[in-house]
Order: sequence, then structure tokens, then C-alpha cells
Amino acid sequence: MYQSMAQVKIKLAIFDLDGTLLNTIEDLGRSCNFALESCGFPARALSEYNTLVGRGIYNLFRGALPPEARTEEMVMKMKGYFIPYYNEHKTDFTKPYPGIPEMLERLEKAGIALAIASNKYQEGTEALARRFFGDRKFVKILGQRDGMPIKPDPGIVREAEKGYGENPARNEVIYAGDSDVDMETGKNAGVVTAGVLWGFRTRAELEAWKPQMLCASPEELGNAILNWPGTGF
Repeated sequence: MYQSMAQVKIKLAIFDLDGTLLNTIEDLGRSCNFALESCGFPARALSEYNTLVGRGIYNLFRGALPPEARTEEMVMKMKGYFIPYYNEHKTDFTKPYPGIPEMLERLEKAGIALAIASNKYQEGTEALARRFFGDRKFVKILGQRDGMPIKPDPGIVREAEKGYGENPARNEVIYAGDSDVDMETGKNAGVVTAGVLWGFRTRAELEAWKPQMLCASPEELGNAILNWPGTGF
């Protein structure tokens, strides 16, 4: 049973990475285009990657490949080109969205634990988190790992909660992201869910999942987390 409204406070804030904390779209798109062209296929417009990313790299490759070429053999061939190239170029254009570092610092100083739960492959997730947010003490930095279900499966949220070290109530945990996959993940996990409007997807896509919060800026998201429960849960 949920606590009374007066007792509720967010204890753990879990964030998606791409499109939520970091604007990674150009490096992802360029790296996928390198893999496509290396496999003999035409590159895609960078704008197409706004809807192709977010479901793990294997689904990224499947979506980027021409329909007739979407075999598991070709997906793994794409991976062989993509990973080394992206590891070398993942910070060419990538940077935090304005206000993100300040928001994370503010939440941490308020005693809220932080975690990252992404569908980006684990090595890339950890590397970007260290590069851009190395001064933050995340209880977990989680990405896509072979043999582990990806979002929207709620397992990644549960794993982040274990990293917190306690057993927080569902309304003491928030999951924030920019896509329908993120909204579904939060809903599946039964936690407070926040849609961010500065990322790769549209307001309509996020609204369709009826998250508890829709925030237009990191500052607004920070305020909403600190002032939860607001209008209730």
C-alpha cells in the first residue's frame, strides 16, 4: 500500500541516457551510417534516427537496414562495424542537454539517489556516464547486456532499485525518459514516470502513455522530482 501523501518523497531517480541526459543522436546516426555503408547499404538521413534509436543496438540495426537485409547475420555484421567506430567517435558531437548537470547535482545534494537505465550497450553507457557525469555518484549505471531483457521490461528498474540498497515504495522511485519505450518501462515497473520533452520523440508519443509528469526542461524536471507528489499518484 502506498504511503500517505504527506510522507511521500522521491528517494531514487532513474534516468534514460540517450535523449534524456545526453544528446547523442548525431554520433549514433553517423556511426550507424558508417556500419550501413561498410555493409554495402545506403546511409540514412540523420533525422531518421530520432525514431530508430531507443530499443537497443540490435533493433537499431534492424530498423536501419533495408527490409530485405534484416537477417541476424547482417545485424551481427553491422555490430562489428558499429561498435569500434562508435567507441572511437561517441563524443564527437554528444553533449549533455543544457541544465542536466545542474539538475543532477541539485538532486544529489537533496539526498536523492541517482541511477541510469539505458538500452545503449553497457560499455557505451558506462563510458558516456563517466565522461560527462563522472562527478555524480550513481548507484547503478545499467545498459543493454546480452542475456538480459531490454526496456520496456521492468527488470532494469528493479536492478537499479537493488543498487539503492533499500526497498523503496513504488511512489518513491521515478523513471524519466524521452520515448514511448521509457514510458512503458516506467508503467511496467509501477513507478512514477516522467516524460521529457527535449529529447528525440514527440509530446504526443509521451502523452499517450499518461506519465505522471511531462517536463519541458531539466529545471522543470528537477522541481517536479523535489516537489513530488504534486497532484498525486
